[in-house]
Amino acid sequence: MREGDDDTTLAVAVGHIPGTARPGDRGNMALAGHRDSFFRALRHIQVADVIHVRALGRGYEYRVDSTEVVRAEETRVLDPTGDAVLTLVTCYPFEWVGHAPNRFIVRASRLPP
Repeated sequence: MREGDDDTTLAVAVGHIPGTARPGDRGNMALAGHRDSFFRALRHIQVADVIHVRALGRGYEYRVDSTEVVRAEETRVLDPTGDAVLTLVTCYPFEWVGHAPNRFIVRASRLPP
């Protein structure tokens, strides 16, 4: 994982979206990744799946609460939260060639250590 959601960052890593919670902090930590590389497996994700995140030398686990598709310009999914949650963002549809019109969103709650 690297800081940023620009094309250069996402070409080589999953990016932490600036302005969202940092790993391990309370709030909405949002990560972006390309649908045809790092986030390819999201097409198969299911509610209750567990996501493992390793950052800053520590590991965190999150349980998937929901998935949804939103328009690319919709940013409410990045809004701060009071609880420790993870939001994954990738382009949608998965099979789209070029700049996709929508975003596939995964929302997950952090599990206790």
